[in-house]
Amino acid sequence: MTDKTILIVGTYDTKNDELDYMAQRISALGGGVLRMDISVLGDPATPTDISKHAVAEAAGSSIQAATDSGDENTAMQIMARGASALARAQFDAGKFDGVVILGGTMGTDVALDVCQALPLGVPKYVVSTVSFSPIIPPERLSADIQMILWAGGLYGLNSVCKASLSQAAGAVLGAARAVEMPGYDKPLVGMTSLGSSCLTYMKKLKPALEDRGFEVAIFHATGMGGMAYESIAAEGGFACVMDFALPELGNLMAGSVIHGGADRMLNAGRAGIPQIVAPGCLDLIDFAGWQDIPERYSDRPFHEHNRLIKSSGLNAKERRETAREVAKRLLASDATAHVILPTQGIEEWDKPGDVAHDPEAFAEFCDEMRKVMTDPLGFTEVDCHINDQEFVDAALCIFDGWVADGTVKTG
Repeated sequence: MTDKTILIVGTYDTKNDELDYMAQRISALGGGVLRMDISVLGDPATPTDISKHAVAEAAGSSIQAATDSGDENTAMQIMARGASALARAQFDAGKFDGVVILGGTMGTDVALDVCQALPLGVPKYVVSTVSFSPIIPPERLSADIQMILWAGGLYGLNSVCKASLSQAAGAVLGAARAVEMPGYDKPLVGMTSLGSSCLTYMKKLKPALEDRGFEVAIFHATGMGGMAYESIAAEGGFACVMDFALPELGNLMAGSVIHGGADRMLNAGRAGIPQIVAPGCLDLIDFAGWQDIPERYSDRPFHEHNRLIKSSGLNAKERRETAREVAKRLLASDATAHVILPTQGIEEWDKPGDVAHDPEAFAEFCDEMRKVMTDPLGFTEVDCHINDQEFVDAALCIFDGWVADGTVKTG
């Protein structure tokens, strides 16, 4: 008998020894294994639990079609689609508890899709020759993915690569044993913020919502946090969202790497989740600390938060564009949405005398928000700063009304 089962994914035609080594380590630790082959050209030394033919067929294709394409990228994208679909179906059927995937660039490309297909909380480990490489864009990473460099293992087993493979085997099994999957025992409110110094409303909202019988999950809107928030929203995991920190949307529009994906602000609406929205920190563009600030932003307000992240301000024209984009995304919603505009400021550093204070640009932003927040969107102006008690009171007033009329489900 085994307590947890791990799905092991890889190209068994070329990496059979390495994949079998991980399976042996998991088995030696008392875990079960389920093997998925994503090879195209060759065959594994012994049959796997999920064959390459089954993977290709799950993509609506076949191994023959992948081979006949004559292009390895096309072939592996077929396998990526099939592996992702099969992994999700097998997980939903209770066939495994965590996944470990091995690969070079080809296998890693598939691995990223497979991990994104699985819910948050499922242990996901990728052993890759390009772990942590800048060639992996942030939007390809699932919210809780774990990676380890496949050091010295490009071709064949050795003592160096065994260190990585055995760590991954133990880590994924240990994670599967230890993880507490989201239980959703109480209705969950998803909230976005940016740290706890730039935006502080969560310090008052969280206990107030908990007193009302809700659980609250707060996501740090610095790219990966927004992706995690969106992944849960896409699964319909929230009873309501308070999306009050939107810098990831502005960053996406400005081309910064610190964004929450192209679907930021869309998944809650698609899933029918009611949204209360405010434009917290939508006046800033965030850059990675190692980046040089582009020349076109050199005359803007600037804040260096730490060695990892720094920000410049958006000008009046750009702020109007962000207001229009917020409206566009909310108007695509299939659920109720209400926007709160705090007219005295939207983040701690935009107060008079601070680095991001730009009253003229902010006035133009507010003017554009008033123009574009049209029916059926709800729209409330509050004469306060986003970090003031009045903002919290306005959010709770809308929320309580939605609970009373059934817009927010409590059970």
